[in-house]
Amino acid sequence: MPSPSADCVFCDIVAGRNPHEIIYEDAEFLGFLDRYPLNPGHTQFIPKQHVRWVWDMEKQEIGFLFMKVQRVVKALQKVFNTEWVIADTGGIGVAHAHVHLVPRFEDDGHGELPDPKILREIPENEMEDIARRIRAEIERTPV
Repeated sequence: MPSPSADCVFCDIVAGRNPHEIIYEDAEFLGFLDRYPLNPGHTQFIPKQHVRWVWDMEKQEIGFLFMKVQRVVKALQKVFNTEWVIADTGGIGVAHAHVHLVPRFEDDGHGELPDPKILREIPENEMEDIARRIRAEIERTPV
């Protein structure tokens, strides 16, 4: 995979230059809460190495990515008491492969698909609590 990009915000997060609430981390992947969430728990899940699109990753890396995404989704479902979690591969807003994970709720105002104009303002202390709860649930979720 390509090396980190100097002008990529996600590479800055991986390098620790742009702090976010981390909910998952291993040698290859990072999951963190979106600062401008569509709903509480909105997570970005990324490969640590810079690659433009999920579809540019090696086949086995895509498999590992989605195995780990599944573990995070299971945790989001439990923490937010919902079965409905939207997963969307990205690369347009930030030119770094990523998967948006958005917990959905019956009355969240988004309709069938999340409306990118509906962003939630969540205080920092609440984001910290959300991240703590998700991390704890991920630890309880089998690999």
